[in-house]
Amino acid sequence: MSLREESSTAHAPAKTVLRGAAISGSLRRASANTGLIRAGLQIDHVDISDLPLLNTDLEAAAGAFPLAVEAFRDKVRGADCFLFASPEYNYSISGPLKNALDWASRPPNRWGDRAAAILSASGGSGGDRSQYHIRHVGVALGIHFVIKPEVFTKAHQLPRKFDDDGNLVDPETREQVRKLLLALQAFALKLQGKSADSE
Repeated sequence: MSLREESSTAHAPAKTVLRGAAISGSLRRASANTGLIRAGLQIDHVDISDLPLLNTDLEAAAGAFPLAVEAFRDKVRGADCFLFASPEYNYSISGPLKNALDWASRPPNRWGDRAAAILSASGGSGGDRSQYHIRHVGVALGIHFVIKPEVFTKAHQLPRKFDDDGNLVDPETREQVRKLLLALQAFALKLQGKSADSE
């Protein structure tokens, strides 16, 4: 994703651009969680559907990984910050997202010392337990999470939040996503010792 605000005048300082990786823990075609990511507009969605299940037997003796894993790890390494979106399955993280977190954590860990934010769309709770478990795993990986605002989207309650293709259509939820992305931008720049107006 590219998080930035464009300059309104020709003489204003250039805005810092952050490279981000947005990862949905749902592989479903019309996923509401992937829809939350798309609502962020300038976001690079990193597809995790091709990742094999974690199996260290797939790692070569020289530290090489399967091609899909190498490509994913490169995208994680190249990001300044992360946006995770995950449904809640059995009070926890979705299997695909946990698999992705684990693959990119294999030595050398690709997640460390970067900012991240979490979104979730799920049933009655809005995915709060999934988010707390992602934070718990992130501590072990050296990820620094935005604390507020929290975005727990109750996907099946009125007013309707998503259309039949999983696109976010609720203005209130869209505004929550916008505020979370601004908080992620500010926190990522703070960790880098920069401001939004840095060259």
